[in-house]
Amino acid sequence: MGKGRMEAFSDGVLAIIITIMVLDLKVPQGAGLQELAAVGPIALSYLLSYVYLGIYWNNHHHLLQGLREVSASILWANLHLLFWLSLLPWATAWMSVSHFAAVPTLVYGCILLMAALAYLLLQTLVVRRSGENSALRQALGRDAKGKLSLLSYSLAIVVAGRLPHLAETLYVLVALLWLIPDRRLERAMPH
Repeated sequence: MGKGRMEAFSDGVLAIIITIMVLDLKVPQGAGLQELAAVGPIALSYLLSYVYLGIYWNNHHHLLQGLREVSASILWANLHLLFWLSLLPWATAWMSVSHFAAVPTLVYGCILLMAALAYLLLQTLVVRRSGENSALRQALGRDAKGKLSLLSYSLAIVVAGRLPHLAETLYVLVALLWLIPDRRLERAMPH
């Protein structure tokens, strides 16, 4: 099967996920700074989740560039990734309305970890389909950023129960790590 249908479906699901998240944004109940500050946690959690969704969308696009066809296992791995990403609006809303309490922050981290593991599975299957000597495999190298992300999410989950702000800081740092342009796949894959 060609990859176009999977890409279009993934793009549509991610657009819906973002739409669901934006619908949770609440308008301040007044016109002052105090009312604006009251919705600050909601805006901050939305921003973080939006950045994460953008990172996944961007990396997903680059990952599939050199692939002509997808297998059933790639389709299922892609659905696995989309499942975890589809939970982000729920976790984002819970974390924000609880003002970043320990349990919602821990659950948010679990979803980030599971999405990262799902992406790793998808990446592994795409590399296998492309060939171990493919440009994609060479571009990924040891995938230090991916491994560091998994380690950071795991650490954040461990500390979230007692130090939720440290866990949140780790989530932000991982997002910043991925916002630094990663040109490996761009340079290696045909356009």
